[in-house]
Amino acid sequence: MEALLVKGTIKLADVAKAAGVSQGTASNVFSRPDVVRDEVREHVLETARQLGYPGPSLTGRLLRAGKVNAIGVAAVEPLAYFFDDPWARALLAAIAQVCDASGTGLALVSAKDRHRLDWNIKNALVDGFILLCVEGGEQLVQLTHERQLPFIALALNGNDPSIRSISVDNVRGAATAATHLAELGHRRFAVLATEFVNDRVGPVGIGEIERAIYSTSRDRTIGYWQALEASGIQRQDVPIYETNNDKASVETCLEHLFSMPEPPTAILAMSDNIAMLAMTWLAARGLTVPEDVSIIGFDGVPEGGMVEPGLTTMAQPFAEIAQRAVRAVIDDAMPIEREIIEVTLMVRGSTAAPKT
Repeated sequence: MEALLVKGTIKLADVAKAAGVSQGTASNVFSRPDVVRDEVREHVLETARQLGYPGPSLTGRLLRAGKVNAIGVAAVEPLAYFFDDPWARALLAAIAQVCDASGTGLALVSAKDRHRLDWNIKNALVDGFILLCVEGGEQLVQLTHERQLPFIALALNGNDPSIRSISVDNVRGAATAATHLAELGHRRFAVLATEFVNDRVGPVGIGEIERAIYSTSRDRTIGYWQALEASGIQRQDVPIYETNNDKASVETCLEHLFSMPEPPTAILAMSDNIAMLAMTWLAARGLTVPEDVSIIGFDGVPEGGMVEPGLTTMAQPFAEIAQRAVRAVIDDAMPIEREIIEVTLMVRGSTAAPKT
């Protein structure tokens, strides 16, 4: 072998020359070994080993083929979000099951910092993206548009018809949740909400909700109002507290609610995570669910069935959402318009009639 060949700079053409074969034959040894005679294949491979040639670049080969058979799941959050947030974790697990069944790879693309997220999306080796648009949806859509790969948005705020998306019916789902509690006989309600705007915790007025920048929270509130007003309960009589969907903010709001002269007997929580945090807080203060307070969540995450009592919730069909999202990207089956999927009331032990 020629001593001038330096490990790390060796190309396929160098291997072909040293082995005394054409570059096409050398290429077939690595990409289509079945079409090369055994003795020629072994000779070329031995030559490559002696030269220190590791084989063709996998990245280059995938890019030349135009497909990498992988999907990116992206969010404007730190990477830990996919594992810490119950909704994101349940959705990611469902997406992973669909990808496993089809042999499709999965890449997590995430960063709280805008510039880092830009770099991550532009350099992800994927065929397209599933965007978790709970927060920063517009930013995710813009960055992915620039990448010019197919993408589908989940939980997208806003109603831009040009953005292909899959969402659950937040208005109807919330109305079903409120109706369930009203039919049990509850008259004193409170709402523990996800964010309407950024960086705010505490009581929220009706006008502020109508101007919300996050449509998921606004639409769920509208659903609650519709059902409660049909039961004779006016919206101004239902306190609404905005949380950050975390322990500290949920507890702050509960302290306010349960310092009132007549605290609620029923809590409408906009996420299962909020509901389960509330159940823990109530138990620590000697209040029993559902005897003292009924709670209903929204999402249907697996953890809701593991708490005691089990959490009544509006369950999202994670498997169906995942199947549609993966097919949209991999099989070029993008919905023509925004798809709206129904949620299902799942009654467990956290709701019951109020004490007489």
